Amino acid sequence: MKEATTDLLVTLPPSSNVTDLLLDRSAADPHAPMFERRTPTGWQGVAGAAFLAEVTSVAKGLLAVGVSPGERIAVMSETRYEWAVADFAIWFAGGVSVPIYETSSAAQIGWILQDSGARRVLVDTAERGSLVQGAAERSETLGDAHIGTWRLAYDGEGPDLSTLAALGAGVSDAELEGVRSKANLTDTASIVYTSGTTGRPRGCCITHGNFALVARNAPVFLPEVLAAPGSRTLMFLPLAHVLARAVQLACLASGTTVGHTTSATLLPDLATFRPTFLLSVPRIFEKVLGAARQQAQSSGRRRLFQTAERTAISYSEALERAAVTGRAPGRLLRARHAVLDRFVYARIRALFGGAARYAISGASPLSRRDAHFFRGAGVDVLEGYGLTESTAPCTVNIPSRTRVGTVGIPLPGTTIRIADDGEVLVRGMGVFAGYHNDPAATAEVFTDGFFRTGDLGTLDDDGFLTITGRKKDLLVTAGGKNVSPGPLEEQLRAARLISQAVVVGEGRPFIGALLTLDEGELRAFCASAGMDPVGVAEAAVDPRIRAELQRAVDAANSSVSRAEAIRSFTVLATDFTVESGHLTQSLKVKRAAVVRDYADEIDALYGTGGTAR
Repeated sequence: MKEATTDLLVTLPPSSNVTDLLLDRSAADPHAPMFERRTPTGWQGVAGAAFLAEVTSVAKGLLAVGVSPGERIAVMSETRYEWAVADFAIWFAGGVSVPIYETSSAAQIGWILQDSGARRVLVDTAERGSLVQGAAERSETLGDAHIGTWRLAYDGEGPDLSTLAALGAGVSDAELEGVRSKANLTDTASIVYTSGTTGRPRGCCITHGNFALVARNAPVFLPEVLAAPGSRTLMFLPLAHVLARAVQLACLASGTTVGHTTSATLLPDLATFRPTFLLSVPRIFEKVLGAARQQAQSSGRRRLFQTAERTAISYSEALERAAVTGRAPGRLLRARHAVLDRFVYARIRALFGGAARYAISGASPLSRRDAHFFRGAGVDVLEGYGLTESTAPCTVNIPSRTRVGTVGIPLPGTTIRIADDGEVLVRGMGVFAGYHNDPAATAEVFTDGFFRTGDLGTLDDDGFLTITGRKKDLLVTAGGKNVSPGPLEEQLRAARLISQAVVVGEGRPFIGALLTLDEGELRAFCASAGMDPVGVAEAAVDPRIRAELQRAVDAANSSVSRAEAIRSFTVLATDFTVESGHLTQSLKVKRAAVVRDYADEIDALYGTGGTAR
């Protein structure tokens, strides 16, 4: 077995907890902007002391309505400033936060509430409040339970954070301090649900120590990014994702100012907020590069941009060689790069706001070509790797040690081991305490104190990790969404016309599916519909057949969130067989063989082929 370890850089008292991050930051510089909120007139700073006062008032309100130590409280909201208020208020009140993605289906919401035991939910809109109530009422186990909801928005249209704050006016500082300081590093701070291979989300128990140690050590490990004077970042990834919350806490600990936005308003907000670094996913870089190419095409600068792409990649590759050989990029390359920087690369950086020097990319692989291009254009994309079970980051490239194509070196206090079968194992400060209500599953994923990630990888002699594959079938889209294909495939195979279904989308912008038809059912369908009999090849393009298949896809999609839903499908001309190499002897689909042999059809799903909705 091969291992790589980075020693822990910052330790914490065992009796401390994640709320100490806020207290220490506010005490160190109470008037410095901790957050900035977008307003109709621009970005408005929120000082540490003001944020702390807001958090404590809401926390007192939670105590006033009966929240008890260890109680689980759910948060379902898009990324916004009030998410941070709610998170800390729950912790100050001694509670455990339970994030729910804002795109979650009613079935997913019901399961999370049932499994976590959360009976109070903070939501950002009245519509989501209604969705939560409806999900609880339809749940067999929650139908009689009272689910209390409060709005995050201070708009006076219903019970909200100001309502909670008003209710807590009679709670003393001493009472609040008693519950705030009760939790220690080993206690659960948050139960974060993630899709497992069965499709039913599992609750990962993230401890106060997981969050606090990552938050304290990451800025020391990445000082150029997280601890540089005037550092700022604009958070747009879902705060229900453990990565966004872990990075937000690291920013709070290091003094980085954080703003919040959504994907819908990202580009204009980047221009006005001007972050110094971004936390992103590969899909955003692909969009930026695509937009730049389109602009070049429409302005008649296509050839110039093509030259700029080649030069940026060559320059980045030369920088990578220089890190090993000590020889700087050649003079002609440096001169060409400098000219193009003025006319092309500055425009690329302007799309990120103009001040961003670094970007941290996770969730799924970024192509080597794109990584080299952006570094050559002046934005170093530092790829990292992690899972919900590791509080997200367990390896990352750092400015002083970057190797494009890898996911970096272990974070402080982390050991990466490659098992004999190639599986990536991790032990360290971010590794979770276990799955909520599932000791058997917890025991299954630990070996000798190491968490078994289910991913395959290699370590080079310098400790850089490269992910080479996945032992599980869990898909990760370009947007960073984890999708379990099994349940969708099972529902599709149950449909009348469908023989086999393979859900795809690894590293892609959305989820798609390859379908094969049951010839017997096809003949029966044609007869019942008054159609002349058609073969599989004809059926693949027949609008009546495709409409029936779309209904089956829509039914399967109703059980998952929008981000997990199948947006495009194609019908294959032949079914899978044992003889073709696509089925095992027990008639199970060989996913890898299908993906390999139907690569062109999969590519077509994301181009002009298939039926996109």
